[in-house]
Amino acid sequence: MRNRSGIEIKPIYKGVNPESELPGEFPFTRGIRRNMYLGRLWTMRQYAGFSTAEESNQRYQYLLKQGTTGLSVAFDLPTQIGYDSDDMMSEGEVGKVGVAIDSLRDMETLFEGIPLESVTTSMTINATASILLAMYVALAKQQGADLTKISGTIQNDILKEYAARGTYIYPVKPSMRLITDIFEWCSQELPKWNTISISGYHIREAGSTASQELAFTLSNGKAYVKSALEKGLDINVFGKRLSFFFNAHNDFFEEIAKFRAARKIWAETMKDLGATDPKAMMLRFHTQTGGSTLTAQQPENNISRVTIQALSAVLGGTQSLHTNGFDEALNLPTEKAASIALRTQQIIGFESGVTNTVDPLGGSYYVESLTEEMIKESKSIMNDIEKMGGSVKAVEQGWIQEQIAISSYNYQKDIENKDQIIVGVNQFIQEDKNELPSFKIDDSIRETQTKKINLLKSERNNVIVEESLNNLKRAAQSDKNLMPFILNCVESYATLGEIAKSLREVFGEYQNQ
Repeated sequence: MRNRSGIEIKPIYKGVNPESELPGEFPFTRGIRRNMYLGRLWTMRQYAGFSTAEESNQRYQYLLKQGTTGLSVAFDLPTQIGYDSDDMMSEGEVGKVGVAIDSLRDMETLFEGIPLESVTTSMTINATASILLAMYVALAKQQGADLTKISGTIQNDILKEYAARGTYIYPVKPSMRLITDIFEWCSQELPKWNTISISGYHIREAGSTASQELAFTLSNGKAYVKSALEKGLDINVFGKRLSFFFNAHNDFFEEIAKFRAARKIWAETMKDLGATDPKAMMLRFHTQTGGSTLTAQQPENNISRVTIQALSAVLGGTQSLHTNGFDEALNLPTEKAASIALRTQQIIGFESGVTNTVDPLGGSYYVESLTEEMIKESKSIMNDIEKMGGSVKAVEQGWIQEQIAISSYNYQKDIENKDQIIVGVNQFIQEDKNELPSFKIDDSIRETQTKKINLLKSERNNVIVEESLNNLKRAAQSDKNLMPFILNCVESYATLGEIAKSLREVFGEYQNQ
């Protein structure tokens, strides 16, 4: 390949050291594939979900027509914490930060006209991940899909919920059990499904530094691996289906170094834990541009921020990418904002030339040095966590939460002191003259969802529903894998709230100290 000036672009560039690492080789610092984007681009996966399943389906259809290559579902707060829309706990939150999913019927509507075999779907869901996955599988079965071909991801990362986000339900031990049950069940039933997306994104959004994001996330990943090993699962099997989810912030080179460092640390960690298959040592990750970096002041500036962040993710070797809408500091992204966000990825992929060679920044004095420093700093934090007994203990002691809070405070102080310049916020301020169109959700959605739930309960076989829920409770009191029982409940049209309540009655709820 030659560029516009006629200069030949090599597929891979190497340093002068003949032993220098190549892409696709352990420990994968330069990328997990030899040809990276020369084979195919990253998955352009736009995160969307709001209001009802009907409205979210329309947005998915729109995004698919615009060229998105993967769907990413945002669920509303009640769905995330196991309450149906008609529950008193759901008042004021239904459909606000994502789509309301109360039963398999809503899932059927959400993906109407979208064959699940032909699209990969990522679902940002944690405490109720097992229930939403069961709904997705039930729908795939209805469509006659081959489950061995179904691919996608559930976030399913509960440790970062205790540390940074808060959408937990059950105590730590039963929550970890649900996660390893999913690992085990998917290895048999859904071999292409990514059973967890270990998330640093929300840790960074809560205020951590880049090195803390990396250290806390990989430590959480290590905790999940150890839990699966204790259950007797094969690391070379479940290790291939682990994925990660990172944030991309504004410090361009720091973010690139973070992504490269993550691959190396994880590969070495998995090898130390007993992995022998290279694919079980590869860190595959999704990136989302930084939501907390978006400003309500001069919101069009966010297009530039998102572009820089997205480019750092691509140069860092991401496997999939979501770019935020420029208006998200004000409201849910409008169609125009979502379209610009997707076009940003497409311009990087097809016009910028950065995909013409593998790891174009490999060998940069600055990037290589920064990568090593990031590895050193992150490993130091991980060692501190290990001395406490691992991530679970560090979360239970509140240490991780405290470290995030300190970093968040220091960053805010730097902004207030103007040691950190935020364009349009604490420097280069101007009065915004043009009002952007807004996109907000009203409270009538709860009424709509409640009517759907009432209709469902009047039409389903409630005897079968009750029996399936009782079977689930009995299984939860044993050591049986819970996924077949949850799937049974879903297929009998038990609601998400009914299933979560049944597990609450056995497991109890997590009490934040």
